[in-house]
Amino acid sequence: MVVPLLTKLYGLLVTCACSLQSLFLLMVRLYWGFQMMQTGWGKLHNLAKVTDFFASLGMPVPAVTAPLVVGLEFVGGILIMLGLGSRLIALLLTCDMLVAFIAADREALSSIFSDPDKFYAAAPYTFLIAFLIVLIFGPGRFSLDALWEHLRTGPRQTGSLPS
Repeated sequence: MVVPLLTKLYGLLVTCACSLQSLFLLMVRLYWGFQMMQTGWGKLHNLAKVTDFFASLGMPVPAVTAPLVVGLEFVGGILIMLGLGSRLIALLLTCDMLVAFIAADREALSSIFSDPDKFYAAAPYTFLIAFLIVLIFGPGRFSLDALWEHLRTGPRQTGSLPS
């Protein structure tokens, strides 16, 4: 009698949690997309400083690399918020955050196991996690990607999320 009740309650929990996936993905996309857009916007207005910073880190061709990265962060943040090209943009922004860790926050990256608090506190960390979530789980139902998929193929017959 207890096991069937627990099984039913667990099934209800899973159903409720699954119904929140798209809302959660929307919140992640809106918040972190906006944060990335703001970061890119700020860097766009200080492109010379960003270029100098990239040069000081030994980044290749900083005069080309800086505008590309800044553009990716600004436009990519907008696209993440809209849920348009989400997985591709999330992949590019994930790479951007990995390079940020390697080039500008190497000490935090190298302390991932010895001092995890330093790793978690580094600026790229939360962006990296947010973009990995979008990359792995997709943008969810409340996205232009899902709308495009719906228009292209018709409504899904199953309750699965768009990929």
